[in-house]
Amino acid sequence: MILLISAMAFSQEQNGKFTVDANYFYGNILPHNNTIRHLITEHPEGILISFNKKTFGEKEWQSAYNFPDYGASFHYENTKNETLGDLYGLYGHYNFYFLNRNLMFRVGQGVSYNTNPYDKNTNFRNLAYGSSWMPSTYLMLNYKKENVFKNIGVQAGISFFHHSNANFQSPNTSTNTLAFNLGVNYSFEKSEENQRTTRVFDTINYKKQPIKFNISFRTGINESDIIGSGQFPFYVLSANIDKRLSRKSALQFGTDFFMMKYLDEYIKYKAVAYPEEVHDADTDYRRIGVFVGHELFVNRFSIETQVGYYVYSPFDFLGPLYQRIGLKYYATNKIFASMALKTHGAKAEALEFGVGVRL
Repeated sequence: MILLISAMAFSQEQNGKFTVDANYFYGNILPHNNTIRHLITEHPEGILISFNKKTFGEKEWQSAYNFPDYGASFHYENTKNETLGDLYGLYGHYNFYFLNRNLMFRVGQGVSYNTNPYDKNTNFRNLAYGSSWMPSTYLMLNYKKENVFKNIGVQAGISFFHHSNANFQSPNTSTNTLAFNLGVNYSFEKSEENQRTTRVFDTINYKKQPIKFNISFRTGINESDIIGSGQFPFYVLSANIDKRLSRKSALQFGTDFFMMKYLDEYIKYKAVAYPEEVHDADTDYRRIGVFVGHELFVNRFSIETQVGYYVYSPFDFLGPLYQRIGLKYYATNKIFASMALKTHGAKAEALEFGVGVRL
């Protein structure tokens, strides 16, 4: 969703040229969980239509990342299963180029809609999606040739689509679709190679920057895997230090304090329903973790990846390790907003929305 906002904001710029592409894809829903194997009956197929804006080095980050594209894309996936329903998605994306700009890697983030989510009365077999609306991510790796015939080009490769509501509402087993794609692209103007200019506006020596201190507050709502147990708010207070290594990278070390109210209710439920597993309904649901991470700076946006370990977790739930991957937007050099997915391996626990300062 943050990428979608960025794509719409950037579209206000007047420099650069535009392309559109349309791809047909055909593939498989990966059986990552036994509870959705009964929903994988045929090969899903669909279309992906994208609008792209090229960059030419007007800003320093464009040169640093080999002149990527950014834009918006629409996705439709026919899962070939009435119980699972079909999927529609709207995304913001970036295209990054390699091998003389013939190899394109795209990452897209947005929101999708499922036509037939779980319903205890009418669709109780759909354990993949507990809600119609959900966050969604897709990746694409394509061999791409523009202007093969006049302004028309071709592209082909593989795509990966992830649909999950991040435990907003149970059930949430989610789906991952791996597909082959074949498509065409159209450039509104044919030749632009000579317009790309490598410019260095940023003369900051990042290696000499001092260690920075960050503090952030994250929140949201989620539900346990007990269907119908209810949605509850959660609160996360995080503090970390980071050391900038280069224009693109910084390393992080920090700590998280978690207050997940759904876990408090889950402990009480387990104490009654499974007393042999949980003997004390008053077991502390709060957790403290330490983490190491990396931040990849693009422009005002950055991508965070973190791996953490619980040093305090009285209730053993989902194991001692956790991960976080997310996006940050720097409104100023010190103030940022964030959106991140917290997981335990392949199990999503929460979609976190946050604000913070970097001092």
